[in-house]
Amino acid sequence: MAVKVLVVDDSGFFRRRVSEILSSDPSIQVVGTATNGREAIDQALALKPDVITMDYEMPMMDGITAVRQIMQRCPTPVLMFSSLTHEGARVTLDALDAGAVDYLPKNFEDISRNPDKVKQLLCEKVHTVSRSNRRYGSHVGTSPAPATTGATAPLGRGRIAPPPS
Repeated sequence: MAVKVLVVDDSGFFRRRVSEILSSDPSIQVVGTATNGREAIDQALALKPDVITMDYEMPMMDGITAVRQIMQRCPTPVLMFSSLTHEGARVTLDALDAGAVDYLPKNFEDISRNPDKVKQLLCEKVHTVSRSNRRYGSHVGTSPAPATTGATAPLGRGRIAPPPS
């Protein structure tokens, strides 16, 4: 059975590209897209995806606020994206605290330069996140460890610094 994914990003380019990459894997099905956090909540409730990819910076409602509400209303494993650089570590920790399972930095250059590597990493992350047990149980308000699958290659303009030790 295919992993159903909801792709959430305010960038039309990034939304399309992530959808294309994920759809190229026969065991992943993109069931919908959203352009902001409010749409993400509505789509998550309507479509009941297995995984949500969520951008951090969006108009109307940011990704972390949306993740918090999704975790309260229909807990779903979330893979966060962020193009923030300096604030990246804080954003990553906030996303994980809100209920996200893992994260990837957005790097548009890598999508062009290393499409096969990006495809492999993104699909691998989606499969790993889909296997997490975050959908079930009392995880809201907890700080999970990321479901990392090895070295995180960037998918955006900026690079997320590792969390402080």
